[in-house]
Amino acid sequence: MNDSDETPREGEKLQKVLARAGLGSRRELEAVIAAGRVTVDGSVASLGDRVTARAHVELDGRTIQRIQRDPPRRVLIYNKPEGELITRSDPEGRPTVFRRLPKVRGRWIAVGRLDLNSQGLLLFTTDGELAHALMHPSREVEREYACRIYGEVTEEMVRRLVSGVELDDGPAHFEVVESGMPLDEPTEAGNAWYHVIVKEGRNREVRRLWESQEVKVSRLIRVRYGPVVLPRDLRRGRFRELADHEKEILYRNAGLEPPPRRPSRRAQRPRRRR
Repeated sequence: MNDSDETPREGEKLQKVLARAGLGSRRELEAVIAAGRVTVDGSVASLGDRVTARAHVELDGRTIQRIQRDPPRRVLIYNKPEGELITRSDPEGRPTVFRRLPKVRGRWIAVGRLDLNSQGLLLFTTDGELAHALMHPSREVEREYACRIYGEVTEEMVRRLVSGVELDDGPAHFEVVESGMPLDEPTEAGNAWYHVIVKEGRNREVRRLWESQEVKVSRLIRVRYGPVVLPRDLRRGRFRELADHEKEILYRNAGLEPPPRRPSRRAQRPRRRR
C-alpha cells in the first residue's frame, strides 16, 4: 500500500455540505449533483466530489452559505405568539421569531411556517437535513392545530373537509376533524373550537380549507408537529431545547438516523485527585 492510500481524502462529501445547508436530503442532493446543477469553484461538480472550507459552492447559480464544520444538531421548541413573522429581517421593522433565539454555531432553520396571525408550536433546528425531512410532503409528518371557528359547522361540512375539497393549488383535506377546546383559551359567542390534522405544509392550508366551507378561522394554534407536542407550561414567546431522547424520537419519525448523544457535563468534568 502506498502513502496516498493511507492519507484521508481532504474535505467533506459535497452532498453532506448541501444537506447541512438545508437544501434537501443527501439522496435527493446526489441527484441534483448528477444533473449538473452544482458548481464548485466555477466547475460543474460530480458525484463523489469533496469540498474544503475554502471552496465556493453554488446551486443553480446561487452561492450556498457554508457551515464550516458539522455543528451540534440541536432542536428548539418555540411557542410563537401572534404578530411575529418567520423571517430573519423585515423591511417594515415588525418583530420576527429569530430575534428571541439563542446564538448558535451555524444557524437556526425554521421547520415549517405559521402566518402572522397564527400562533403555537414552531420547531427550529441547526440540522438542514432534519428540517427538510420534516417539511417534505413525502414524509407525511402530521401537524395538529386547534382552530376557533366562527360560523356554524355541520356534519356534512366535516365530511367534505375529511374526504377532500378543491383549493386554488389542488385538492386538500384534513386527516381528522374533532371538536374540543384547548385549555386556557376563551370561547366567544358564535365560535367553536376544533382540532384538525394535516400531513403537508401548504401555504395557509388550514385556513383555506375552513374558508372553503364559508366559515372563518378566528384563532389558529399549532399544538403538535410530528411527535413533538407544545408543552402546556411553555409561555408564548419562550423556547425550550429538546433533550437527547426527544430528538431521537423526532429523527426516527422523520426517517433519519438520530445524532449520537452528547456526553453530560458531569461526565465531561475530570475527577479531582485526592
